[in-house]
Amino acid sequence: MTQAPVPIGVRGAVTAWRGWPPRWAMWAVARRRWIGYALACEAVATVLTATGLATGFGGPVQFGSFGVLAGLGIAQAEMSRRIERLRRWMSGQTHINVTSVWYLAGAFLLPPAWVALLALVLYLHLWLRVWRHVRTRPAHRFAASTAWAMLSCFGASAVLTIGGLDQARLDTAYGVLALVLAAVAFELVNVVLVATGIYLYTNSRSPADLVGTWEDNAFELATLCLGGLVALAFVHQPVLVVFVLPPLLLLHRYLLLKQQLQVAVVTDEKTGLLNTAGWHELATREFTRARRRGTGSGFAVLMIDLDHFKRINDTYGHLTGDEVLAAVAVTIESSVRQSDTVGRFGGEEFVVLLPATGGTDVLGIAERVRVAVGELTVSVGGPLRISGLSVSVGVACYPQAGTTLDEVLRSADAALYRAKDAGRNWVAV
Repeated sequence: MTQAPVPIGVRGAVTAWRGWPPRWAMWAVARRRWIGYALACEAVATVLTATGLATGFGGPVQFGSFGVLAGLGIAQAEMSRRIERLRRWMSGQTHINVTSVWYLAGAFLLPPAWVALLALVLYLHLWLRVWRHVRTRPAHRFAASTAWAMLSCFGASAVLTIGGLDQARLDTAYGVLALVLAAVAFELVNVVLVATGIYLYTNSRSPADLVGTWEDNAFELATLCLGGLVALAFVHQPVLVVFVLPPLLLLHRYLLLKQQLQVAVVTDEKTGLLNTAGWHELATREFTRARRRGTGSGFAVLMIDLDHFKRINDTYGHLTGDEVLAAVAVTIESSVRQSDTVGRFGGEEFVVLLPATGGTDVLGIAERVRVAVGELTVSVGGPLRISGLSVSVGVACYPQAGTTLDEVLRSADAALYRAKDAGRNWVAV
């Protein structure tokens, strides 16, 4: 099940539904066109489900089947809760979960509106038990993902109900064809809805960002295949349904291990920030997007150097120096925006990518970083407190500072040296 977009490098919990609607954080962190699209999808999902429940579209519901599928979905989520939470922390633009296993079976066993209701129940459980504790899973993206899942389920089930395929015997070729059609309908609706949402949220046109990688889609295909096995087992030998859980959990764990390896490759082990390669990859994507958008589009780069860091190493030792670096990294991340990406360029140098940011805004952010580091006090065991830190910051904006990413980086680096020449603890452009 592909879900709502999550920008890489996002930090800080955002509670999107706190307070009155005009004060929801959603208005500040999401594009208005995405908000309109998400609200429209949520409204359609609500209306279709409510209408289906009220009119009995698709025939009478089998409450036993609904309860078993919901129970199995909740049990699987509970058994893989820690894995899903870790995966959610590390996921990028698209995130694949395994709830579609239960939806495909539901398409054959339940009326369309009840399959959508099943998706709502399972997503609410995931939110309460997993996602609301994850900083990269604010409520407005959860709501959008839930609506897209409900519409995808409704599409798969409605195709079968309208075509009379929901009555097909699953031990016949006709029944297998019905299973395939349900899976295709579910996947097509889901891909279109999610890809549109990601495009509206990020303006990215990268196929990997919009529809996921080949591995992501292979994983989704595997879960749909398991969903077909659940449907077959449920109809012919219900007790066999529980045997789907072990391979499902192993598949989920494999995905976590793959993501952990991917994260390790681009993560700086001392600070937890992106390393040079990881940051440069994201900056290259942003540069491509800015160039595609044309006139009026741009981004900014901050080059940040911790002043007199060698004195800290020489006075307190390198282990203490590492703790100071980690504390400064956290301070920088806390001082920039959710959409900004912080990386470590080696030594005591950091770099920040600020998408869609003009000169006035970037100077304010750079000054905020400088002040925050100056106010930082690092506790390094026992009574030792290290304070009086400072950073020099170099600022460069695309396209004013250069027509390529490397030119912008060189301009930011040159500005950094000007800040140091001016006496350090300074912001220079």
